[in-house]
Formats: sequence, C-alpha cells, structure tokens
Amino acid sequence: MQLRSFMSSKIHKATITEANLDYVGSITIDADLLDLAGLLPNEKVLVVSNTSGARLETYIIEGKRGTGYIGINGAASHLIGPGEEVIIIAFTLATEPVKPKAILVDSNNRYVCDLTEEQAAFAPETA
Repeated sequence: MQLRSFMSSKIHKATITEANLDYVGSITIDADLLDLAGLLPNEKVLVVSNTSGARLETYIIEGKRGTGYIGINGAASHLIGPGEEVIIIAFTLATEPVKPKAILVDSNNRYVCDLTEEQAAFAPETA
C-alpha cells in the first residue's frame, strides 16, 4: 500500500493579524475559520506568504471565535508578520485522492466562499 500526501484543507488569502515572538510557537486561528476549513487544533499546516514568499510548517492553536484572528507565534514570526497575506494548507496521507475543503476569506479574515465548490465550477471538462 502506497500512501501519498494530498491537500485536505486550505484557508486562502488570509491576513496575519499579529506576530508574537515570545509565544512558544505555532499559528493561532479563529475557531470559526477552523470549522469552515475542516482544520483541527494541533494539526500540522504549511503556511505560505503571498507577500514575501516565505514558507513554514507549524501546528494550529484554536483562537477565539468570531474574531478573524490569525497570529503567527514564536520563531515563525521572523518569517511572516502582521498584514501579510497567507495561504494555510493541511495535508493528509491516503491511498487515493481526498476531497479537500478550501475556503476564501477577505482581508479581515471573514468567510467569502467555499473554493472547493467554486473550483469545481471552473474545472475543465474531460472527455
């Protein structure tokens, strides 16, 4: 049995609201956004900055609901700072492709739409 890594969840175009060097580490994400994207506390994620190109792996800490808060903590705050636009991606190991959950947020980290459904509408038709 061969396991492959597939994208399972994504928050697209999120904005970092705070960076805290003195925190132990991780990324804190509004609990509502976690629910919408199908992400869980302590889950490993790849954070990619659309602003600087920086990429890092860390784990999720659940933040306060309804705040739009997305904070980079610890050493990661040297790579990505407040105001940067990021993509937060989780992966899963599976033998077959999985149906990912991807959401788009605005500059205040408020839910805009489900990209999984939007992408399906624009997918090229195959014969």
